[in-house]
Amino acid sequence: MVAALVPGGPKGKLITGVMPEFNRDSLAFMERCAREFGDVVRTRFLYLSAYFLFHPDHVEQVLVTNNRNFIKPRPFRAPFLQRLIGKGLLTSDGEFWRRQRRLAQPAFHRDRTSAYGETMVAYTERMLASWRDGETLDAHEELMRLTQDIVVRTLFNADVSAEQNEIVESLGVLARPFESQATLRWIADNRLPTAGHRRFHRAAARLDKILYRIIAERRASGEDRGDLLSMLLAARDEDGTRMTDRQLRDEVMTLFLAGHETTALALTWAWHLLAWNAEAETKLHAELETVLGGRTPTAGDMPRLPYCEWVVKESLRLYPPAYVVGREAVGDFEIGGYRVPAGAQVFMPTYVIQRDPRFYDEPSEFRPERWREETASRLPRYAYFPFGGGPRLCIGQAFAMMEAVLILATIAQKFRLRPAPGHRVEIRPALSLRPRDGVRVLLEKRAERHQSV
Repeated sequence: MVAALVPGGPKGKLITGVMPEFNRDSLAFMERCAREFGDVVRTRFLYLSAYFLFHPDHVEQVLVTNNRNFIKPRPFRAPFLQRLIGKGLLTSDGEFWRRQRRLAQPAFHRDRTSAYGETMVAYTERMLASWRDGETLDAHEELMRLTQDIVVRTLFNADVSAEQNEIVESLGVLARPFESQATLRWIADNRLPTAGHRRFHRAAARLDKILYRIIAERRASGEDRGDLLSMLLAARDEDGTRMTDRQLRDEVMTLFLAGHETTALALTWAWHLLAWNAEAETKLHAELETVLGGRTPTAGDMPRLPYCEWVVKESLRLYPPAYVVGREAVGDFEIGGYRVPAGAQVFMPTYVIQRDPRFYDEPSEFRPERWREETASRLPRYAYFPFGGGPRLCIGQAFAMMEAVLILATIAQKFRLRPAPGHRVEIRPALSLRPRDGVRVLLEKRAERHQSV
């Protein structure tokens, strides 16, 4: 029998509910909810009931145990997101999603993704060749450009340098509206022919033109270039069917967008954290000197670079790009002794749970050592879920972690990144957890191998 209790929560405004407070500072709002109302919190955004869950056991119930009672939340059906990535793995549900996952899974087999390690390192070294000792630059901007180049190469094995400026400009236009989610402006731009609406659709059309051209050229050639697109083109379902051009476009767009931003943000925040933690930086350099001795890292080095991986994992704990995971309940359910009705939006704040003092000692501190096996194994299963979980665990998790570790190792061998004087780093929660005005750093070239770290 479903429990009849209704959880407490902030009342909000008569019409808009908690929308104004959430928009002012979404992270502070979610932290307040957890602090004042407990592990299950009921809120309202306009006419939509929303429940925030703050305990790992509840996250596991939604993402794993009872996952078939949930679909992607209402924001994922917003016209802008549907236009941008259509029915890709990120937004689709049900049998259609299961079929797409089956078709896409072989492209992300560990042996396949390991082959991309050389590309990741080569592109990083190309970026470093343009860096100069004493130069100040925006680490977020540099890393976004780098991971974008890498995902283009691994997706298409193609050079789209001729369209690079158009891609970057279009992506900037497409990302801008998501900074005003859960606002009246967002609702209007999604559904009415406003100037913002027209700009968004023009940018999406420009990207479509590039993607459909690449897909058409590859279909015509029938060539297997060893990239992700070749795997997606060759994939056949159990009944022998393949993806249509539209399905390919949606999956490619999903991988294109999600495949570079998560890694770029994880590394951006990692460099921000390392810049203020000399002890952790010294340990990182010591590991790289011992394992690599100045040579270029490879995918085969991954098992021997645990501290490097811990740095990435700790960055993802403190600054998870997907700072909240959402679902919509298909039917009524009970969680933590409370009743949640069908149609309710359910949100699980990664950012808050991964900083909860019940599960982490000194939760606000950057401590890569907490990811030692003997320490990490004591955590509740879903006290850490930067890539989601359950059947919908991010298909590119292994790819992203390998990319982040190899890029971090390659950069750290040659440069220290120091905080730029006078630059204040602030968080901007939008579609992902971004730095508001970038992360300005001062480059300090390191001595060659075998020098003191």
